Amino acid sequence: MADLRKIIIDGAEVEVDPNLTLIQACEQAGIEIPRFCYHERLSIAGNCRMCLVEVVGGPPKPAASCAMQVKDMRPGPEGAPPVIKTNSPMVKKAREGVMEFLLINHPLDCPICDQGGECDLQDQAMAYGVDFSRYREPKRAATELNLGPLVETHMTRCISCTRCVRFTTEVAGITQMGQTGRGEDSEIASYLNETLDSNLQGNIIDLCPVGALVSKPYAFTARPWELTKTETIDVMDAVGSNIRVDTKGREVMRILPRNHDGVNEEWISDKTRFVWDGLRRQRLDTPYIRENGRLRKAGWDEALTAAAAAMKGKKVAGLVGDLVSTEAAFALKSLIEGLGGTVECRTDGARLPIGNRYGYVGNATIADLDNAEMIQIIGANPAIEAPVLNARIRKAWVKGAQVALIGEACDLTYEYTHVGTDRAALEGLSGANITDETKAKNTVVIVGQGALSEADGEAVLAHAMKLAENSNSKLMVLHTAASRVGAMDVGAVTEGGLMAAIEGAQVIYNMGADEVEIASAAEGGPFVIYQGSHGDRGANRADIILPGAAYTEEHGLFVNTEGRPQLAFRAGFPPGEAKENWAILRALSAQLGAKQPWDTLAGLRRALIAAVPHLAKVDEVPENEVTPIAPRDMGKATFRPAIREFYLSNPIARASVVMGECASLAKARAQSPMAAE
Repeated sequence: MADLRKIIIDGAEVEVDPNLTLIQACEQAGIEIPRFCYHERLSIAGNCRMCLVEVVGGPPKPAASCAMQVKDMRPGPEGAPPVIKTNSPMVKKAREGVMEFLLINHPLDCPICDQGGECDLQDQAMAYGVDFSRYREPKRAATELNLGPLVETHMTRCISCTRCVRFTTEVAGITQMGQTGRGEDSEIASYLNETLDSNLQGNIIDLCPVGALVSKPYAFTARPWELTKTETIDVMDAVGSNIRVDTKGREVMRILPRNHDGVNEEWISDKTRFVWDGLRRQRLDTPYIRENGRLRKAGWDEALTAAAAAMKGKKVAGLVGDLVSTEAAFALKSLIEGLGGTVECRTDGARLPIGNRYGYVGNATIADLDNAEMIQIIGANPAIEAPVLNARIRKAWVKGAQVALIGEACDLTYEYTHVGTDRAALEGLSGANITDETKAKNTVVIVGQGALSEADGEAVLAHAMKLAENSNSKLMVLHTAASRVGAMDVGAVTEGGLMAAIEGAQVIYNMGADEVEIASAAEGGPFVIYQGSHGDRGANRADIILPGAAYTEEHGLFVNTEGRPQLAFRAGFPPGEAKENWAILRALSAQLGAKQPWDTLAGLRRALIAAVPHLAKVDEVPENEVTPIAPRDMGKATFRPAIREFYLSNPIARASVVMGECASLAKARAQSPMAAE
């Protein structure tokens, strides 16, 4: 770390890193500097001039604090520390002038603007502006952009801060937005009027300091002061992004990101942000029982009695779906194994080793990617499987990291070396003589579920471990299911995997595992009890349906892909007669005569932590001991991605109209022919 340097800010002497900008130094000193274009995760543009401060002894004019570093300041007389003033008459007059300029063309849309109540321009006009304007000229207007079904534009409100341009270019890795023209004619535009092609585009809504870019699905539905805000965890992928769910009454109105430097920074994927309309549609709100091939509504007592009667004395298998909390997985394992049955969470067939946490989590954290000098991706497409993690890899690539991919070639938003598509490429890499120079590099090996879900998945994992060992690097297992690591931790697995768990089962208790194909009753298939939140594939096959809560409707613990336990909190209540998932299992256990020893979620959590102590360390990443698997022969197949359709990967997303629209647009974009001329 560089030697600290003394500076004086508003009369107070502070010591700061000389590489900091003045705006960062002021923040460290607890002084707020207004800004529109500056954002700590984007490059510096220096074009809004709202952050002007007075540098004593410098030029006789205010300086942009975002674009000047502490080390660029000259010392005072006789070597005295440099002096900055953030509240002098010069600064006050400069800010008033900048605000007056910004408002020349800004329309008086506040009463009908979706940004009203949480608008930086409103707040800063009140704090730093004046109560009059000297301009009487007609306001300039701008044409709207069509950026797709997610982001709505009102470009007349734009103040040309260019945050959206810098985000899409630097973080999302697309070059579809830019600024054209000069002076009064300057405007933000999209290249050839294209819609945005990124899984992270919704973040420009949060970045926009005015109402120029707003959420299209949320537009004109609620005001921020009407909403109840709940901080929770996302389950659309396994990254465990920190989110805030805003509800109005019993309905989720929008989902926003929360800052967590170790997980998602302050970004979330579009599926996380816009899937909320799927929470209202296709919901299971009452129990059902199938009679004569048709489902009919039933009461809870009747449904639980029928489920218990179907399970008693039979061979039962339990399946844990992708969106299930760790407590519910633990309760299901307790119930099914108490009946002598088997439970399985690896519903995609992934060959994750039982009891070897290094084998199904690895020992790398998401934050390790920031300082990685080399990243090796095996059988994964992080741009689809975990877009926020992919942005982290891109961030490392921008800083100079080398990225290599073994698997299907795809657009990852950054350049990479394509080593090969099949097992032979991995074998050649893991068995090669790795140079000392490569060993000295800070390397992370990422293994995707596409690499582990084939029959030789464990052999692939063994070779990935060998590669990590030989190159002196860390290993990360990239999951696609939010529930997977937690369910593996509690031991909701069967030796031999999915087929061994359901083989010969007379009854299958399916808890939200909608991706599993189960033979129909006409084909001699088992009796199926489905517990879940949406009328999707699992409910379509079920003989008894027990309606459960969605992830925003119950408290739960989720363990993300790096092994970090995080708490999700309830933002609303399940619709109709639907119940929390652990409570359904507790009620069913009483009907089966094997009552579970907890009556509350707190009691269930105590039992869970007693069985798996590291789950008590919320928001900490436990260290996993490196336990390699003995190498064995792999097959010859090519690696296939675990997820093909980003927008339709789970029941909530499939129920969402917005996600369906995005999926159709993505499909059309993939099929559109390129002009040959």
